[in-house]
Amino acid sequence: MKKSLLPLALLAVPATLVAAPAANWVSRVVLSPIGGHYMGNPAAPTKLVEYVSYTCSHCAHFVGEASAPLKTQYVKGGKVGVEIRNAVRDKYDLTAALLARCGGPARFMGNHEALFANQSAWMEQLETYDRDATKSADQTAAMRDIGQKTGLYGLMNKRGFTNAQLDACIANPQAMKQILAMTDEAWNKVKIGGTPGFTVNGTRVEGSTWSILQAALPPAAR
Repeated sequence: MKKSLLPLALLAVPATLVAAPAANWVSRVVLSPIGGHYMGNPAAPTKLVEYVSYTCSHCAHFVGEASAPLKTQYVKGGKVGVEIRNAVRDKYDLTAALLARCGGPARFMGNHEALFANQSAWMEQLETYDRDATKSADQTAAMRDIGQKTGLYGLMNKRGFTNAQLDACIANPQAMKQILAMTDEAWNKVKIGGTPGFTVNGTRVEGSTWSILQAALPPAAR
């Protein structure tokens, strides 16, 4: 076998010439001070806040349409950070919001998108439940009953959570406090007109569709 005639120095690629992989900011999800879930570069020049209700069909449509392009075109490269906050409308929405937080920030975005992707199925069961169920005076017991009998627990079971874990999420006082604080902010301070509602760098966006929101994002945000 012939030996290589190339100097060893030419066979090795200098470490300085190997480009480091670009950061993918989509994988970074942390809790914000108010309790929202922030995805993206903490130093992103554009900060988008989404206020959502899990019982809102417009929110489900928005998440289905906007989640993928927001991640790939805006968040991934670090120019936009997206924070999900609650704007609770009813006890069913509150139940879903508490369940979405199960597993901590690392599991939130998956839970969030799954709840909206399957909204029509559990909302259909919810309508029957609302008409026929015996209501409990205890809030935590009532929300557990909602979760167990409307398909919400079943959906979260498929995501790997046990009923005991879901019960603990429903009964988490810190999570409840944060959700209610975000709800108060949404309706009484930011004064969103409905859900989904948005702010971009603190300025409220008038409208609730992906096309309207995309037009409100700075051109340099891509």
